[in-house]
Amino acid sequence: MKPTGTDPRILSLAAEVAKSPEQNVPVILLKLKEIINNTPLGSSELKKIKQDIYCYDLMQYCLLVLSQDCSRIQGGWTTISQLTQILSHCCVGLEPGEDAEEFYNELLPSAAENFLVLGRQLQTCFINAAKGEEKDALLHFFQIVTDSLLWLLEGHVQLIQNVLQSDHFLHLLQTDSVQIGSTVMTMLQNILQINSGDLLRIEGKTLHSILDEVVFKLLSTPSPVIRSTATKLLLLMAESHQEILILLRLSGCYKELRSLLNKQEPGTEFSQELRQLIGLLSPKGYQEVEEQKLHQAACLIQAYWKGFQTRKRLKKLPSAVITLQRNFRSKRTKMLLKLNRQKEEEDHRLQLQLQRQRAMRLSRELRLSMLEIVHPGQVEKHNREIEEKSALIIQKHWRGYRERKNFRQQRPSLTEYKAAVTLQRAALKFLAKCRKKKKLFAPWQGLRELTDVRRVELQQQVDDYVRRHPGSQISDITSKELHSQAQERLQHYFMGRALEERSQQHREALMAQISTNIEQLLSMCLFYFCFLQGAASARFYNIKKFQKKKYHSVVY
Repeated sequence: MKPTGTDPRILSLAAEVAKSPEQNVPVILLKLKEIINNTPLGSSELKKIKQDIYCYDLMQYCLLVLSQDCSRIQGGWTTISQLTQILSHCCVGLEPGEDAEEFYNELLPSAAENFLVLGRQLQTCFINAAKGEEKDALLHFFQIVTDSLLWLLEGHVQLIQNVLQSDHFLHLLQTDSVQIGSTVMTMLQNILQINSGDLLRIEGKTLHSILDEVVFKLLSTPSPVIRSTATKLLLLMAESHQEILILLRLSGCYKELRSLLNKQEPGTEFSQELRQLIGLLSPKGYQEVEEQKLHQAACLIQAYWKGFQTRKRLKKLPSAVITLQRNFRSKRTKMLLKLNRQKEEEDHRLQLQLQRQRAMRLSRELRLSMLEIVHPGQVEKHNREIEEKSALIIQKHWRGYRERKNFRQQRPSLTEYKAAVTLQRAALKFLAKCRKKKKLFAPWQGLRELTDVRRVELQQQVDDYVRRHPGSQISDITSKELHSQAQERLQHYFMGRALEERSQQHREALMAQISTNIEQLLSMCLFYFCFLQGAASARFYNIKKFQKKKYHSVVY
């Protein structure tokens, strides 16, 4: 998808590249350098221009040109070196947007690989060149390509591992040329300063090859420039990574490295770095080496133990998954059972509601049928009785509801009352026990004797009471007469009560007989009314039948 608001210069340049022949494309692409240089660094306009260059596939054109033969390109190495600068500047700071995967996984690795291939081609041309001026020009172009590669790696650190593992980079490092070797080792030093952690992520064979080449250049090259660069590079690698330092100390390949470094000429420009490297390679004692070995062994044991724990957890994962599935299925089964139970309850409730409605309908129909049978004079009485029964039922339920409500309201006060009674009972029992204990343990004081004055006062009170309440004296004859009168009155009362009960029973029997006769008369009247109605309908039917027969006889 082409972006909106594209820079007209990029648009015209893309159109010119599309219309021009293949041999003119490299020269046309050089115009991108002027566009990029005229735009302020770090501005949003420069980011927009880089996005336009990527969207119109101008970077892909640059890669295609760099992958071609140098002799077929107009301008030769000058054009190629400038295109490497353009490509590296366009790749750094670019936000690809939707095509990010293609940009990071395809375009960037291809660009880094092309830069290394161009470096090898320039290395070959530099070695085969005879003239000094030509060598200087090729060395200048080689430095431009390496600077472009370094610029690309600074912007995209993830490419460092790919570059260090590349065979082209190893071939560049293994050159015998002083200028090329110095440039490559300087580039490697700058790469490690950017991110030295990628050095340990490469394969062990490649790492050993790089270390062997650096040590070889340090010990065997007569050029002080190469030796100085190799010393700084080896010192940086040893200081950055303890593993490389241990490898240089303990490995059999480098066991004579310290003694060979001590034989180097003193007083050189890099003598300080050399002394630092010798100090790193010479352990202070056997104990330090043993501690390093123990540290490595501890790390190895920890790694194995963590691996064992991880594998153990992984073995338990299937059982954990089974347990999780079992719990999930049981929960789902319970949920389904609950839903089914709710559905059954809802169906049962609906059935009960339908049954109630059906029962009410049947009761209404039965009531109407009974009202049709009952005599019209008794309908009002029947309705009144039903209303009275309904009112009694409603009153009964209402009173029950009201009493239950009052009881619920009075329950707290009743509870408090019962609690108070219980507390009072317990308190009274406790006080009674206390008084009883006091009486048991109280000392005997004896009875107080009456004095003569008190005895005279009490005798006077007794005489006064007897004088005010004299005793009644009745003879035996009088008491017998009173007894006989009471017996006669009781006999008369009991006889009258028996007669009254007998008359009440007779009265109730007469009332029951009267009500029975009334009901029989009413039923006979109803039967007579139904009989008359049936006879009238039969008579009417016979009349209709006779008229029909008469009509048919007349017709025939």
